[in-house]
Order: sequence, then C-alpha cells, then structure tokens
Amino acid sequence: MSESSRPPGKTTISPDVLVTIVRLTALGVPGVNGLAKIPVGVNLIFKNRAEDGVCITVDEKTVSADLYLNFDRDVNVRNVSREIQKRVTRAISEMVDMQVKEINIHVEDINYETEPALS
Repeated sequence: MSESSRPPGKTTISPDVLVTIVRLTALGVPGVNGLAKIPVGVNLIFKNRAEDGVCITVDEKTVSADLYLNFDRDVNVRNVSREIQKRVTRAISEMVDMQVKEINIHVEDINYETEPALS
C-alpha cells in the first residue's frame, strides 16, 4: 500500500512510551550508572511527563527531555553526555518519527562506591 493510499486514521504515541525510550537509551550508554531522583522543585515545573530521572515535554511533533543521571567514576562527563544526547535523539527520531528540540543532561552524582579493578 502506497503512502498516498493509506487508510484514514492516526497513531498516537503515549508520553510513557517516550519516557521508556529515553530512559532505556540513556541507561545503555557506557558510563551511565543509573537514573537520579528529579529535584522536587523541578518536578513541579514539568506539567507533562516526569518519572524517575526523566522529564518529557511534547509540543506538536517536537520532544524535549531532561535527564537526571548518575555517572560512573573515571568517565569523561562531557563525552558521555554528548553520546546520550546523540543516542536519545536518534532513538526518538527513528522509533516514533518525532523531532527533538533538546536533550538536557543533569549530572546529579558520580558513583565512587565501586573500587577500580587492580591490574
């Protein structure tokens, strides 16, 4: 069936789906230790979708995300953050065909609990 002869109707993407895509994509990036709790004041600002570590805002077909993350020790924070932004943007674009306005990374903590391996 060609694009011009598709049946009428529309597809609606739940904000929960976007949160899941963003969360799983970010957690898959090496150097990310986990999601952080969203600061209380920030949670009140976001009226759309906010869950553990991820705030999503949707305008028309544009998505913005704020990620609150904990990183592993001994990683380059800037490089890991850029990789998260790149992967999340690609995942949203490819999976739900929506434009990404911005992906903001908030580094809330660095995990120093684990000892580095001795060589």
